[in-house]
Amino acid sequence: MSHDILEKSSAAAPVPENESEEQILARVRTNARRAGIRTWGLRAALVALWLGSWELTASLWIDPFFYSKPSLIWGRLVEWFTDGTQFGSIWLQIYTTVQEAVLGFVIGTVAGVVLGVLLGRSRYWADVLAPFIKGLNAVPRIVLASLFIIWFGLGLSSKVATVVVLVFFAVFFNAFTGAREVDGNVINNARILGAGKRQVLTAIVLPSATTWILSSLHTAFGFALIGAVVGEYAGASKGLGLLISNAQGTFDSAGIYAGMIIITVIALLAEWAIGYAESRLLKWRPSQANQSHGI
Repeated sequence: MSHDILEKSSAAAPVPENESEEQILARVRTNARRAGIRTWGLRAALVALWLGSWELTASLWIDPFFYSKPSLIWGRLVEWFTDGTQFGSIWLQIYTTVQEAVLGFVIGTVAGVVLGVLLGRSRYWADVLAPFIKGLNAVPRIVLASLFIIWFGLGLSSKVATVVVLVFFAVFFNAFTGAREVDGNVINNARILGAGKRQVLTAIVLPSATTWILSSLHTAFGFALIGAVVGEYAGASKGLGLLISNAQGTFDSAGIYAGMIIITVIALLAEWAIGYAESRLLKWRPSQANQSHGI
């Protein structure tokens, strides 16, 4: 993204004559930095406008008991992080939910990639198993969460199972499509040169499907958090889902919003980490700017 900003800045600004390469780079970086500051300033202004309007409306017209307001939500967050919650430290609740989400995310991702790639390369087994996979994907997840609680209890296992089910299908369909989209001519040429099935799978199919798989991880981790919270909401002894469920039961709208904010922050941090890992793993991929110029 930084390269795109530099290119746009250099294209938009006129280039003075007799300017050295170092001066050009410095000017482009300055323009890019100013553009970034303007963007973040506008974002901050929009958030301030939204929160201010909400606070004013809740103070003058609507009932804050039902709709809450930013000052009450901030007070609940401060209370949780300083005094703790009814179920213990807020950090324990965050750790529990993140642990469930990460474990389920890893298991569901591995299972989705393996089965998606294998079925993507085997049309026969894909046709055989298609009705079963579609049927399982159609089952409401909240029903499975309740069933897992009966099977595995209120502990970690039932939440991880719920997360695995959500993550698996998000990754599986992308891995399946990525494996199907591999150029057949490349595979045929590799086989002519003596490559076996395992070599074709590891050296051609998996690298070609990497972009599809990595793009699914952004959505998959969001599903992982949803699965963990839904599982806790259905029944748990700790976790952010339990905090939200308890806030609903006590008509604490500020507590519901506070739990949502914490989950949103966790999701944004995970999104940044996955995006960073994706950029590192896909360094070999040509940039969109180079592709558009035919490079």
